[in-house]
Amino acid sequence: MEKKLQYNNKFFSLLGYFITGSFILAPSMVLAANPATTTFQVKTTVLKACTVAATTMDFSNYDPLSNTPLDITNSVNITCTKNTSYTVALNAGTTSGGTCAQRRLAESGEGADTMKYNIYTDNTHTSIWGDGTGGSITQTGSGSGTSQTLTGYGRIPAGQYCEPNNYTDTVTITVTY
Repeated sequence: MEKKLQYNNKFFSLLGYFITGSFILAPSMVLAANPATTTFQVKTTVLKACTVAATTMDFSNYDPLSNTPLDITNSVNITCTKNTSYTVALNAGTTSGGTCAQRRLAESGEGADTMKYNIYTDNTHTSIWGDGTGGSITQTGSGSGTSQTLTGYGRIPAGQYCEPNNYTDTVTITVTY
């Protein structure tokens, strides 16, 4: 029986050594496997924004002897952030004497002639696109984040007997949002 007890003591001694060793190693292994963690927020504020671009309204050649008005279109491209309401206005242009109700093209160089023209919101030429003055209207919309195209319908009335030359005007587009 004594021999059996000796073997059991050796067995328990070895067992104790392995158990003690594993407990010494276990905490460091647990710490390495479970690092401390946390979270943080990522955020921003999206601002309302719009951009505007337009193509040239080029009537090309005007024949004063024609009984037909000269019509042309251009594109006004508006890009606004999603769900941003906007209003698009056109001013009277830079030619002296022009109003939103009746814009004018100025003769180039030293000439003094002007030609009547206007820009409309529709192809029937009934609603003048302006700034809301003189019977003109503005156009409104809501941004989608992509470009939205508005069409300007230009018209030079027939029967304007002006000096042959180049005529120009500059119209400013204002997008309010």
